[in-house]
Amino acid sequence: MKADIHPKDYRLVVFQDMSNGYSFLTKSAVNTKETVKWEDGNEYPVFKMEISHTSHPFYTGKMKLIDSAGRVDKFKNKYKKHFDKKTV
Repeated sequence: MKADIHPKDYRLVVFQDMSNGYSFLTKSAVNTKETVKWEDGNEYPVFKMEISHTSHPFYTGKMKLIDSAGRVDKFKNKYKKHFDKKTV
């Protein structure tokens, strides 16, 4: 096994799901620029993510459309001709 390939700067980090506001605190080595005050009154670095186990359709059992960068609209515009043919 290779030596010294794992990060050594693990610390407590808050991970925040931006789609539903769910947050959890865990150890991580992720680089962050923002901080947030946690439930215990301490301030921790925060990592904002688009999806977590509370919003992912596989874990929730609900088909929920999450479009963070207009990807769905871009896809629909690109393949609009195919959609129009199938509806006729």
